[in-house]
Amino acid sequence: MAEQGAQAGGPPMWGGPPWRRWGGGGPPWWNRPDGDEAGPRWPWRSTAAFTVFVMVGSNAAAEFQKDERASLDPFARVLLLVGALLLLWRWRRPVLVAFGTAVTALVYLGAGYPYGPVFLTVAAGCFSAIVAGHRKAAWTAMGALWAGHVLVAHWLYRWLPPGGDDAASWGQEIVVVTWGVAIVAVSELARARREQWARERAERAQAARRRADEERLRIARELHDVLAHSISVINVQAGVGLALLDSDPEQARTALTVIKSASKEALGEVRQVLDTLRTPGDAPRAPAPGLARLPELVEQAAGAGLTVAIEGRAPELPPGTDLAAFRIVQEALTNVVRHSGSRHARVALEHDGRELRLRIDDDGPATSADAGGSGSGLVGMRERAAALGGTIEAGPRADGGFRVLAVLPVRASREVKEDR
Repeated sequence: MAEQGAQAGGPPMWGGPPWRRWGGGGPPWWNRPDGDEAGPRWPWRSTAAFTVFVMVGSNAAAEFQKDERASLDPFARVLLLVGALLLLWRWRRPVLVAFGTAVTALVYLGAGYPYGPVFLTVAAGCFSAIVAGHRKAAWTAMGALWAGHVLVAHWLYRWLPPGGDDAASWGQEIVVVTWGVAIVAVSELARARREQWARERAERAQAARRRADEERLRIARELHDVLAHSISVINVQAGVGLALLDSDPEQARTALTVIKSASKEALGEVRQVLDTLRTPGDAPRAPAPGLARLPELVEQAAGAGLTVAIEGRAPELPPGTDLAAFRIVQEALTNVVRHSGSRHARVALEHDGRELRLRIDDDGPATSADAGGSGSGLVGMRERAAALGGTIEAGPRADGGFRVLAVLPVRASREVKEDR
């Protein structure tokens, strides 16, 4: 399967068609935890970029605020470095990083150092926590930072550096609150998109599994129908050949000829089915069988000692309906050969433009407990009919024979084929 779901305990592996045209095969870098199947990798490059930007940007901010705030000293640079390097753990320990960056920023501001990119580390840490699903922790960290800033800027500034500092304006607090709300809004949007991508991935994986299951079922059905019919003919003719080998060599030769023809036909159809596995999506080398090959079925049944009378003409049908109708007739005649004492069967075809009715009758009696066929054969016929929106009725008749009645809606099958 081209896309695999995330394993338990690890972050989702992103992917989706909307992003592939940009070469990423997943969501944007800002919403991707650099994960693989084993777990999140260390985001060295993005953390290094954050660190460089914070250190250089803080130096620039210190130049603009050198008369208002304290100058950067080694302690300030350590705080900036610690806050930026904490982002290295943002996908592994998002709650710890959210609170850690908030604390380092609060200590930095409480020490009177310049405003600037220090807030970016808090934004990145809380963003990662919200995207990872730790919303309350991120909100608490940002609320604590804001409350601490209000306390420092409006009450404790008298005892904190820089000396002679005045209280901050309340308009500045509005800017800080707006900044926090913007971070939360963007983070919530990213989290919602992340969950949406996860749902879409799960739906695609489920659809792929369903298609694989349906394909396996289709191949199993095809192989069952091909092999059951041909091997039944081979079994009957092998018994005839053995019985007549000494007394009637010519009749035994005829039986062996039928065996050779039936086995060749079975091998050809098996190869056709298996070709769809070797080259998926390619056109089959031979056309799928349909009701036009009813004379071949009649001939094979005759070789097994069963006389088949055809009533009605085979109409022109969509390929899917034609194949299903052929396989239903084939399976029904195989069941007559294997499980009925009758040597005569009738196949009636009725077509009114909207639906095809197939009726296969034999006069019985049943020669085994599996009268009418094995469970898998009847199930296969019902599945073929149901896939086209049709029905199958199979059971003994009042006069002692057995009947299979199939109704296949031709118009519906055409619409299904056009939709695909």
